Amino acid sequence: MDTNILLESGTNEMEVLEFTLGSNHYGINVAKIKEILVYQPITPVPNSHHSIEGIFMPRDEMITVVNLKRCLGMTEDKQDTGLFIITNFNKLNIAFHVDTVIGIHRVSWESIIKPDSTINTEGGSASTGVIKMDDKLIIILDFEQIVSEISPETGLKISDVDNMTERERCDSPILIAEDSPLLSRLITDCLRKAGYTNLLVTMNGQEAWDKLVEYKKAGTVLDKVHCIITDIEMPLMDGHRLTKLVKSDDLLKKIPLIIFSSLVNEEMRVKGEKLGADAQLTKPEIGNLVDAIDRLIDKSMN
Repeated sequence: MDTNILLESGTNEMEVLEFTLGSNHYGINVAKIKEILVYQPITPVPNSHHSIEGIFMPRDEMITVVNLKRCLGMTEDKQDTGLFIITNFNKLNIAFHVDTVIGIHRVSWESIIKPDSTINTEGGSASTGVIKMDDKLIIILDFEQIVSEISPETGLKISDVDNMTERERCDSPILIAEDSPLLSRLITDCLRKAGYTNLLVTMNGQEAWDKLVEYKKAGTVLDKVHCIITDIEMPLMDGHRLTKLVKSDDLLKKIPLIIFSSLVNEEMRVKGEKLGADAQLTKPEIGNLVDAIDRLIDKSMN
């Protein structure tokens, strides 16, 4: 299946692949998908996580297979059928075993419903958003959360900043756009360990943009924000759209902007560069994020 249909950068749209598990409909951002394969025989791995079916090797590349039904606590049917959605994010190639694939939908981030606090908690939710389409709901799954629960070291490498506690305090204000409550807390905890204490956290690109516009109207934006850190996948306004708006503004473009996302791969990096991002890092690289902030703030202040 050809997934090379990514959108023009900064349009605030995304392509969602709809698939099924039993009678339920789910979605995944096409930007995460490498390819889709029919079921292939799997070799079980002893003592692996219960959600891991095993491994297989298409084209001499070993890939771990995750059973999504098992992850979500659903009743499993016969396992040797269905499809593998091969994904790439956080520099990992992982296959997710699903029942069927329905097709691809182009949607605006503004139309994606953010789960409320009863579903989306800091402890971790399997959903990042919901799309209402015709008479059904398509739940966009949080694949990063699913993988990090299976293998915690694939998430933020918090140990990278454990040795930064002796750094001098820095009051440079940093604006953060991150929709995951858990990741937002982890990022802010790490930055505070690294000495950055003046942090303004927003839940999506729209909230971050509104703050920038507010400060700009007050004539204080360059004092209020010395650096912007943004995820890519967020409801209402995604990180690419935020980057485009910031870097198209004669005043705001002076503020360093870092894209910090699990989606940063070779293709997405090109998009970010075209939009004017000053740095792009994958989410496990929290230590490199601190280094990038240090470098960009120092450069912009001189």
